[in-house]
Amino acid sequence: MNKDLAQIPARIKELREILEISPEEMATDLSISVEKYLSYENGEVDIPISALYEIAAKLGTDFTVLLTGESPRMNTQTVVRKGNGVKVERYEGYSFTSLASNYIGRIMEPMLVTIEPCDKEPAPVMHGGQEFNYVLSGKVKVTVGNREHILEEGDSIYFDPRVPHGQSAIDGTASFLTVILE
Repeated sequence: MNKDLAQIPARIKELREILEISPEEMATDLSISVEKYLSYENGEVDIPISALYEIAAKLGTDFTVLLTGESPRMNTQTVVRKGNGVKVERYEGYSFTSLASNYIGRIMEPMLVTIEPCDKEPAPVMHGGQEFNYVLSGKVKVTVGNREHILEEGDSIYFDPRVPHGQSAIDGTASFLTVILE
């Protein structure tokens, strides 16, 4: 795990301990086992983005604080120049860049996602809210429930992310804009 990514579980643990929330309570609220929660907090297992949102809400903090250790500062507008968003490489072949991390109280999370083709399909994820994906380059297979959609540059999909879903690259590297309303 890269150094920056390793800091996320440490921030979660520190905030949880400050707030005197037990690992058992966190696991219950996330609807996962205590063992799985502790594997997130110890950096042994990649924390899904959906779980990061839930953890941030439980800890009463912003998603940005978990990612960067800093609070958002802007409340009327924020500009992110090309290449300057908050980047997180979740695991090999999948990275995202938060495009509004410095905006206080945002209700949407716009992110630029870059994915490489891989032999294994990503595990489906679920989270609340709504999600929009717009393909910027390459081909992306978006699976929502048991339906698969092949999207190419300029194509988009809007869906209910409470349904298990995932994205994977087809025929090379792909990038897409995702906007998640939590």
